[in-house]
Amino acid sequence: MLARILSAALLGVEAVLVRVEVDVASGLPAFMTVGLPDSAVRESRERVRTSIRNGGYAFPADRVTVNLAPADLRKEGAAFDLPIALGILAATGILKARSASLAVVGELALDGQIQPVRGVLAAALTCRRERVTTLLVPVANRAEAAAVPGLNVLAASTLRQAVALLNGEAPGEAESPAETPIATIVDDADFADVRGQVHAKRALEIAAAGGHNVILIGPPGGGKTMLARRLSGILPPLTPDEAIEVSTIWSVAGLLAPRSGLVRARPFRAPHHTISVPGLIGGGGPPHPGEVTLAHLGVLFLDELPEFQQHVLESLRQPLEDGRVSIARASGLGDFPARFQLVAAANPCRRGCPSLDRCLCTPAERGRYLGRLSRPLLDRIDLHVELPALVHGDLAGDAAPEASSAVRARVIAARARQQSRAREARVRVNAELSPRQLRRICPLPPDAERLLAAAMSRLGLSARGHDRVLRVARTIADLEGDERIRSQHCAEAIQYRGLDRTWRG
Repeated sequence: MLARILSAALLGVEAVLVRVEVDVASGLPAFMTVGLPDSAVRESRERVRTSIRNGGYAFPADRVTVNLAPADLRKEGAAFDLPIALGILAATGILKARSASLAVVGELALDGQIQPVRGVLAAALTCRRERVTTLLVPVANRAEAAAVPGLNVLAASTLRQAVALLNGEAPGEAESPAETPIATIVDDADFADVRGQVHAKRALEIAAAGGHNVILIGPPGGGKTMLARRLSGILPPLTPDEAIEVSTIWSVAGLLAPRSGLVRARPFRAPHHTISVPGLIGGGGPPHPGEVTLAHLGVLFLDELPEFQQHVLESLRQPLEDGRVSIARASGLGDFPARFQLVAAANPCRRGCPSLDRCLCTPAERGRYLGRLSRPLLDRIDLHVELPALVHGDLAGDAAPEASSAVRARVIAARARQQSRAREARVRVNAELSPRQLRRICPLPPDAERLLAAAMSRLGLSARGHDRVLRVARTIADLEGDERIRSQHCAEAIQYRGLDRTWRG
């Protein structure tokens, strides 16, 4: 007898519906799985066979053939265990209900327990798009599947319970608020913790308001890491659509905690400087997302930037420019979103001397150290911020620094101005404006034009650097509530291009 059940396979950060076709026919006992399965799917034969028996059902002593269609799409992971088991039970008459609008995902343990799997949110979004009305998932994945409106979500903890649910012999479990906490990436870090470094705080506020990339250069202990880890605290909260977008990526990567809901805080990723290109950008076969994708709509912090391998840093060029990563492998293609804010930190010299006047490095050594950062990479970083060494007066002052909540309010107001102005352009922040949109949205008065022309000549700004100065100036004007870019906005934006002056080619 033939039975069909829908499931889902992951393709990048999206899911594709897969038909699980099970045929139980007379013949010598055998269990074959076809349809381009990987080793985890092929190993499901023993998990399915044992879990069916331990669930109290008889495994057919016939020839069982499982086809995963479409056959030209590689299937990986253990999420096909449950649909294969239910297909076998449907083909043998134990499972009565076989709705054409039902999809199933789940991994089986040997005792019949249903284990959580990754990518359930992506599967739920695909089911809604393809008009599949019901999705059966493990109990631990119910909260993320239920985040997709308009989809009937069933959850089961065992194979026997799944059969009872589909046969109408048992009601679905009521959703428990205790089982659906919001999965967040929170930190109690606040800008009020940072003493001194007023110039750097201003630069981070501009970066947050316009979605700009920033590099912090200063001596060890000057507050670079402390400031970078507080940037996500002044960013606006994720919108509902953004929360689903980020949560889908984290679900595919297996980073959502069991029984958790959507990610509500912006991601903050801080990989070590020994990371490889596949770890940072993504890769593997089939391709999997890297750190730039996990930081989508959040912050990617690269501490000790010159210590990263140069070919790793150069791989950042495309995602910084396009906001996406395209990976081609023999086993498949991967297209991942990577619209993140880069925050980098670096010491001014290799030894990490406390200040320039006490630096033991020669000017040539300092030039070589920062010279590891190529001009094309620095061109894609909007704000170059130099931090001075802190003195005792900065740490012992009585004045309480401004809290993150106050800074966040100004950032949210500035972003609201950007979105209302560029709504038809479908950009979220000034940093995403294309050159054509930039010319239309950011006209300059004559004095600002002359100032920018002089800066291009003295600093040797490229055309890309010119446009990035213009975007930063537009953000500064938005923070001040000014509809036009003025010369003082351009002047402040130009002062954040210090590495264009000191860079050595």
